[in-house]
Amino acid sequence: MFTSKLGRSGTSLLIALGLTVSVATPIIFSPNPAVAQRFPGSLRRDGITAGTLIPIEYETAEKIVLTPEETVPVSFKVSKEVRTTYGQVWLPQGSEINGELRPASGGSQFIADEVILANGTRYRLNANSQVVTRTETIRKGASAGDILKGAAIGAAAATAIAGIVGDQAIATEEVLGGAGLGAIAGVFLGREKVEVLVIRPEEDLDLRLQSDLVFR
Repeated sequence: MFTSKLGRSGTSLLIALGLTVSVATPIIFSPNPAVAQRFPGSLRRDGITAGTLIPIEYETAEKIVLTPEETVPVSFKVSKEVRTTYGQVWLPQGSEINGELRPASGGSQFIADEVILANGTRYRLNANSQVVTRTETIRKGASAGDILKGAAIGAAAATAIAGIVGDQAIATEEVLGGAGLGAIAGVFLGREKVEVLVIRPEEDLDLRLQSDLVFR
């Protein structure tokens, strides 16, 4: 009886003082929205999920110049490490990504098929960039210096440009590929101008994974 009265009087005292009693509930933290957006899909401990963006850089040149019909093998580097939703670094900065620039929808698109880590381990990769459609026109008798300065040039574009403005325009530039140049030269013989695609890898070619990249 004494205990019951004490309990009631204690409650009355709390009410009199304007205090309330509440039940503690657990606090649930949601994943960081920015992280969830960058690494969509299921959480993986052994890889990176489809939809993840991979930033890349091209150490060879500031830009790449191609003809719209040209396919060129090229290698890029991962410019910033890529982490899983658990914070693990699975794709370190400097990892090499191999693939091709291919014609696509009136422009060019980079299709990646392999990544090589710093320790030499290779993994299959299924990733691609957006389609780049930025073009420039090089005309006979005009200088191509502004377009070609600091550029790596596809073999077909190099041959076409040489046919329009002369070999000196590409004498000091990096030339990519090289198959079938004789046939390409014949196509552009006698033309007054040539249209080329200008790709700036660090601006245009962030890759998006099309399927999970699993490191096993």
